[in-house]
Amino acid sequence: MENVLIKEVQSPKELNRFLAFPNSLYNDNPFRVPQLFGFERSILSPAKNPAHAFCKTKYFLAYDGKRVVGRIVGIIHQRANEKWNEKMVRFGRIDFMDDIRVSSALIQAVEDWGKSEGMTAMHGPLGFSDMDLEGMLIDGFDELGTQAVIYNYPYYPEHLELLGFKKDVDWVQIEITLPKQVPEKIKRYAALVSERYDLRPLKVKKAKDLIPYAKKMFHTLNAAFVDLYGFVQLTEEQIDYYIKQYFSIVKPEYICFVLNKNDDVVGFGISMPSLSKALIKAKGKLFPFGFIPVLRSLYGKNELIDMYLIGIHPDYQGKGVHAIFFNEMTQAYINNDIKLAISSPQLANNSDALKLWKHYEYREHIRRRCFIKHFEP
Repeated sequence: MENVLIKEVQSPKELNRFLAFPNSLYNDNPFRVPQLFGFERSILSPAKNPAHAFCKTKYFLAYDGKRVVGRIVGIIHQRANEKWNEKMVRFGRIDFMDDIRVSSALIQAVEDWGKSEGMTAMHGPLGFSDMDLEGMLIDGFDELGTQAVIYNYPYYPEHLELLGFKKDVDWVQIEITLPKQVPEKIKRYAALVSERYDLRPLKVKKAKDLIPYAKKMFHTLNAAFVDLYGFVQLTEEQIDYYIKQYFSIVKPEYICFVLNKNDDVVGFGISMPSLSKALIKAKGKLFPFGFIPVLRSLYGKNELIDMYLIGIHPDYQGKGVHAIFFNEMTQAYINNDIKLAISSPQLANNSDALKLWKHYEYREHIRRRCFIKHFEP
């Protein structure tokens, strides 16, 4: 490699290269789960993703001659900077060959742009919202990932540290071994909390029956996550976007909304059969044949479940509401012969969230990090 050329993505052809590069970099890697091109294209599109209304973006490719050797997204999230009283530029979707010249050039491109916009620091990997990909893998490189998280090679964090980045915060994921029966303490606690606070789990048979409650769920998410690292409350437009994107494919038996007497969603747990192995086979494309393993994972035998989101409204936190949705979801897993469940990323310093698994056999198996670098004056 002689010289690394950084070029901003400005055409559909270049965007295709941007989307395709990770698949070539991770070709035949058994642990990395490819993102679906259609989903990625939608997220990166100002015409489709409402977050672009308050996010400035730059997409860069690194070239060695005509060969793509790296990529990165720069995001100035105006609402996040206002909320947290910061002047941060985010970086995300960073991938690069194991050459410090490539990683350095990519980071420098976002740093220079950030400085030109008045930013004073850079952190990531982060996306357009807390629903987006975030956190660089630092432990668990030989563990199967999920669609909702980032996978990267071990040399990635090494490069960032060489480039002056330091730890800002870590997320961990938990692997839960499913019991043969719902733990008795969970069952008793669920019944007690339901009676004491007049709560009930929503029972539906079809995904479309969840839709009337989906907005309420996201409103509860906005309230529950308000103080979490980097979180910015979703707008109504973003909520509509995510409902349209995800709620058409969910399986209702693996979702539990906890309702109060006013039919408000006060707690929720959202999970799905793991699509990891199916998406590895599909290589990021549902067509012409990628949809087949995906459908088999969704509707056939699948011993692995991914837990995407759990949350409790602040008014009900500390009251045991989690026992209600854990009771319902655990029973659904047992009924469908699920053996393992993978939690969503949880902040490593959020001890209350990590206590949720104390009634199960579990292990921390993956850790991701958000790095930060303050610019020199």
